Amino acid sequence: MSESSPLSPEDDEQEPTFELPETLPLLPIRDVVVFPYMILPLFVGREASLAAVEEAMAGERMIMLATQHDFSEEEPSPEAIYPVGTAAIIMRRLRLPDGRLKLLIQGLEKATITEYRQTRPCYQVRIVPLPDPEEVAPTMELEASMRTVKEQLSKVIALGKAIIPDILVMAENIDAPGRLADLIASNLNLRIEQAQEILEETDVVRRLARVSEILATEIELLSMQQKIQDEAKGEMDKVQREYFLREQLKAIQRELGESGEMADDVAQLREQIGKAQMPKKVEEEALKQLGRLSKMHEDAAEAGIIRTYLELMVELPWKRRSKDNLDLKKAGAILDEDHYGLKEVKERILEYLAVRKLRGKKMKGPILCFVGPPGVGKTSLGRSIARAMGRKFYRISLGGMRDEAEIRGHRRTYVGALPGRVIHGIQQCNTNNPVFMMDEVDKIGADFRGDPASALLEVLDPEQNNAFVDHYLAVPFDLSNVMFITTANWMDPIPAPLKDRMEIIELTGYTREEKVAIARRYLLPRQMEENGIDEHHIALSDRTIEQIIAQYTRESGLRKLEQRIGRICRKVARRVAEGHTGCTRVTPGSLPRYFSVSPSRRRWSSPRTRWGWSPAWRGPPWAASSSSSRRPR
Repeated sequence: MSESSPLSPEDDEQEPTFELPETLPLLPIRDVVVFPYMILPLFVGREASLAAVEEAMAGERMIMLATQHDFSEEEPSPEAIYPVGTAAIIMRRLRLPDGRLKLLIQGLEKATITEYRQTRPCYQVRIVPLPDPEEVAPTMELEASMRTVKEQLSKVIALGKAIIPDILVMAENIDAPGRLADLIASNLNLRIEQAQEILEETDVVRRLARVSEILATEIELLSMQQKIQDEAKGEMDKVQREYFLREQLKAIQRELGESGEMADDVAQLREQIGKAQMPKKVEEEALKQLGRLSKMHEDAAEAGIIRTYLELMVELPWKRRSKDNLDLKKAGAILDEDHYGLKEVKERILEYLAVRKLRGKKMKGPILCFVGPPGVGKTSLGRSIARAMGRKFYRISLGGMRDEAEIRGHRRTYVGALPGRVIHGIQQCNTNNPVFMMDEVDKIGADFRGDPASALLEVLDPEQNNAFVDHYLAVPFDLSNVMFITTANWMDPIPAPLKDRMEIIELTGYTREEKVAIARRYLLPRQMEENGIDEHHIALSDRTIEQIIAQYTRESGLRKLEQRIGRICRKVARRVAEGHTGCTRVTPGSLPRYFSVSPSRRRWSSPRTRWGWSPAWRGPPWAASSSSSRRPR
């Protein structure tokens, strides 16, 4: 058969008996150590290795196999190759499509490389055989070692080591200790260093002892691995068993009208109730409702109501509060930064903080009522107070409120029941000591749905609100830590019992000088920022602001003044957007260009209060009514 044929012409499977020649071509191998009598395939692709194979095939097919130290080295030098290897015979040769050769070789005998006689095109080496002694004196120790090694090999195979079972049969039929050691070592997939150490050992007794040590270590590792696998399998079996039990439980619950999802929700709610720090009676009520929920089907209408109720209960801040800012200087600076003037209000807030600093958490929150005309900053003052105290802020508008349930909530028996605005605000703030701003308390109405003003009596009473009961909750909630601030334009519409519970602080209208200062410090910068301009685009003098106040606004507050300033800023912003980059100076004489109305001039006198206006006045005499008055001629 030609060389291009996959099989060589002299292929046979009889075990050859040859004398080793003095010189053989060397085939450096990597990742494996070849032992005598070992049969294994090798892939050859390097040029020097291919040349060594060709030279061996040209002779007696014998070749020297030696392992290189570094498997990644493509052209190993003689120093990079172990000196002890195995002389082998090439049993079969197969040429692969990619040009490599696949060899089936059989190890013949160990040999030592004593000299490198040729380096190109392949290594030619001089070798000296290292045969095992043909007869070894049988001793009890040697016999015991051989039996131990065979038992260890059997145990290794039993523990799952990837070894062909036929090796155990072959080992039982071997009486030579050296050959037994080589057979076992060649099938243990040892590291190169370990396998080379056994190959180089010429004393068969020590070689067998070394193999026994390696087997003992392997048995330990395999036993540990088996233990870990058993534990993992046991855990998997446990998980599978729990899975099947849960599925069975779900099936039982479905038969009973219960649901596994409901059980999970109940367990989660029970855990949240334990962490919510509720008062004892409140927690008992929550657990009672939870017990009812656990016995219901998840699709029941009442189940959804109870679940929503319990979710609100665990979200309420029963003990959670924000830390007050008790630094009086810092709080005063914040109040001065946000508002100009209002000395009485600022002093009252600082007094509260001072007493709170001395008494600690035992002090109840004050209930203030800011009374004053529109636009004097009552609502914004409440927000500033919350910032100065370091508390959360929540605002409720009471204007036009006619339903008592807006304050006390709806009973859970009603469809779509919700808690009142007070409890809802506490839930939103997530603290039990926010600043509550109740706007327009003088504009609360009353009809067949109840009187919200009467419902506020409990909320705004420091002696009662520590046990405020919302109809939806049906359990008391402590509101004594909340700072309530109400606002009103007039005192007269407020019911006397409600008025009696609040500390009245009157906010009078601002003087012209105060309005100028506020416009310069607050209103003008805010309007410039909102309209995208800055001080390089507009110049507004104090005299111009005074002219706007005197002729274009007639109010106690500041809303109309800010609107006028905003109108000027918008016109300047338009000029800037059109390409005018210079500074626009607004003078008193140029004001008519910015306002479509003429300066106001009074032609009649009207009754005035200290705020500059009166609710009893309804305009000039001819505007009283169309039926009883005429326009003057």
